[in-house]
Amino acid sequence: MPSPDPDHSLLRLHRVLRPGFGTEAAVYGTILMSGLIAVSSAHGETSAVVLITVGITVLVFWSAHVYAGTVARVGDEDATGQVIDVGTALRRSLGHSFGMLSSAAVPGAILLAGTTRVIPDDLANDLALWSGTVILALLGYIAFLRRGSSLTVRIAGAVGTACFGIVFVILKALVH
Repeated sequence: MPSPDPDHSLLRLHRVLRPGFGTEAAVYGTILMSGLIAVSSAHGETSAVVLITVGITVLVFWSAHVYAGTVARVGDEDATGQVIDVGTALRRSLGHSFGMLSSAAVPGAILLAGTTRVIPDDLANDLALWSGTVILALLGYIAFLRRGSSLTVRIAGAVGTACFGIVFVILKALVH
């Protein structure tokens, strides 16, 4: 019996996780998280301080994103010609912005592990920062996989997308 195709498994996983992790808001949220972790952990802060700082900042950015999306949609017409009311605009904006919050899950869980001393603080901060780079690489790879691109293009897409996270790793190293 042949082993399952890893690319097929990735596409199945992507379909399941797409509402939270495979969106524009998730990519933006992951880049935002990486930057916040790099800056807030650059001077030896505990993972608890980094978690609180990042958590509050992400909530503020997410709220602003939801608010802006709601304001931008109110009064527009939907596909049927109906004018979009505030409630509908808010629901659509919440759905569109969900990825910004969900992108905080993996690095947040790692920071929480440092806060609860499951892993050391410095390691938690570093792993949380690197997790953003890995997530961005996966999102880049999957984006090109979905388009049917060759393996070389998929790898280039993964590296290119991961570079956003690597910039923050380098920034932290320079500031630290």
